[in-house]
Amino acid sequence: MAAAAGAGARLWAAAVLLLAGAGPAPAELTDGNSEHLKREHSLMKPYQGAGSAAMPLWDFQGSTMVTSQYVRLTPDERSREGSIWNRVPCFLKDWELHVHFKIHGAGKKNLHGDGLALWYTQERLVPGPVFGSKDNFHGLAIFLDTYPNDEATERVFPYISAMVNNGSLTYDHSKDGRWTELAGCTADLRNQNHDTFLAIRYSRGRLTVMTDVEDKNEWKNCIDIAGVQLPTGYFFGASAGTGDLSDNHDIISMKLFQLMVEHPLEDETVDWTKIEPSVSLLKSPKDNVDDPTGNFRSGPLTGWKVFLLLLCALLGIIVCAVVGAVVFQKRQERNKRFY
Repeated sequence: MAAAAGAGARLWAAAVLLLAGAGPAPAELTDGNSEHLKREHSLMKPYQGAGSAAMPLWDFQGSTMVTSQYVRLTPDERSREGSIWNRVPCFLKDWELHVHFKIHGAGKKNLHGDGLALWYTQERLVPGPVFGSKDNFHGLAIFLDTYPNDEATERVFPYISAMVNNGSLTYDHSKDGRWTELAGCTADLRNQNHDTFLAIRYSRGRLTVMTDVEDKNEWKNCIDIAGVQLPTGYFFGASAGTGDLSDNHDIISMKLFQLMVEHPLEDETVDWTKIEPSVSLLKSPKDNVDDPTGNFRSGPLTGWKVFLLLLCALLGIIVCAVVGAVVFQKRQERNKRFY
């Protein structure tokens, strides 16, 4: 009984922390053990086919240029778009992607753009307006946005954000994707003289994004979301775009690791290729409200707030009914005096 009570108390405490908007605990990322490296989904030096129009396992398009040291998605020039995509669909249910990248250019503060996107999507090699790739995609996108299009925003850029789409959502550039963003963080990742890394982990419905951009050789928590559903059989890719402002957007490596995770027995009967990309949230992304820290605080109608609102409405109805009954009774008594 004591053990059960203790478990109940821990569960209640966890629920209170969740409703209060407490930050998630940082996820433990893999140490990069080569035993679980999936080379068919990884891009590493030396790049095979560097300087040519073909690479084994990878396709590229647009302004993308492969050199011996990096894959440049866009040069520091206006109106350029480029992307690189893995040819092999990924059928891992649990994975972790480590990306070594560099965003740099001659532009000064707020005079550079637009940014880089990392993808796990059904579509591949389809150019479009979202950092050089397709809008209304199916799957997951992580945006490394370096330019604030929304002049009213209080976020600090560069800004990293996550979006999951089933093909029905449109990325709004004018608002920097605020309405469809699941979560995000500020990261000083541009024009650094040291290596910059980003890690994306997806395991048992939990999406985690962490950064190593401060030359400390340690991961810093950026995004941690539970309830994310992503199918297998999608493709990994990276894209970038420039507009009136520009930057060099380079990919040095993309390493995919398989995570050895146990799943419930019922998961064995699920066809993971048929799952629709989705997220189970306490709130809709459209409830997001800008916070001066660059993150989001909950919208006004979530969790206990909904319960309290309904309770107040019910009490208001009861009070109105009582007052109305009293007034009606007094009018009846007053009318009787005239007869």
